[in-house]
Amino acid sequence: MASRLQIEGDASVLLRVTHSNLKSFAADIRFSLQMSVEAVKEKLWKKCGTSVNSMRLELYDDCKNKLCDLSDDSRPLGFYSPLDGFRIHIIDLDPSSVTSGGWLEDTSLVEKYTISEDEYSKRSGTFRKFKEQMASQNPSAFRNKMSDNYMEDLCANIKVGDRCEVDPGEKRGCQICGSSRSIRTRILDWSSIRRTAWKT
Repeated sequence: MASRLQIEGDASVLLRVTHSNLKSFAADIRFSLQMSVEAVKEKLWKKCGTSVNSMRLELYDDCKNKLCDLSDDSRPLGFYSPLDGFRIHIIDLDPSSVTSGGWLEDTSLVEKYTISEDEYSKRSGTFRKFKEQMASQNPSAFRNKMSDNYMEDLCANIKVGDRCEVDPGEKRGCQICGSSRSIRTRILDWSSIRRTAWKT
């Protein structure tokens, strides 16, 4: 498949790049076949953050078979005969690298900013203060426009096993699961969601 992707006479190759520490990192990068392996590493350093001296490169074909290590930094990339669709895998050899330990991907490792309710209430220019100001200027805009028994008459006729029509698409055949009471509650919950959306 890779040979069909190769453009005849093209002096560059499009390679997929993956990283040993960054599981979500995968990029398609075009490289010149005349670039040295060291120049390839410098280009990859700007993309993933692994330093050139701590980088080991492996070349894989489009069937996920390892072909070779790109071990000689002075050789041109074309020496290893990569084709479009092949993959370069970066192995980060530095145990103290910024990419190790998931620090660039796992947001649970980052301490989140928190503020107490009292501190937030003391601040000026918050959304809460703005909302209170708008509510005092135009109280009718913040009143509940839907009653608590919104759509109650439509829900009264729904029974378990009834068929419905899906909109958009006007496809029939969806079957109601669960009790009609839970469906009524779900439909009524929409109005309570809209009512509570402005309370924060």
